[in-house]
Amino acid sequence: MAEQFAESANNVIVEEASKGLNPAMIVLLVVVSFLLLFFVGNYALYLYAQRTIPPKKKKPVSKKKLKREKLKQGVSAPGE
Repeated sequence: MAEQFAESANNVIVEEASKGLNPAMIVLLVVVSFLLLFFVGNYALYLYAQRTIPPKKKKPVSKKKLKREKLKQGVSAPGE
């Protein structure tokens, strides 16, 4: 009986960790890489647009508003 236990001690199955990446880790890496690519691409497009698109023109101020502003400041509007 003692010999049987001694022989069975050598037959112990040892499970080794599977080599390679965990599937959840692969999905996480893919999602993070897409997010990083998205943000880097958006930043690059933003910088390109800042350089190439001319600044937005301001709307011209109406004469009515000019009169109102000058009256607030106490200066008479021209032509009155």
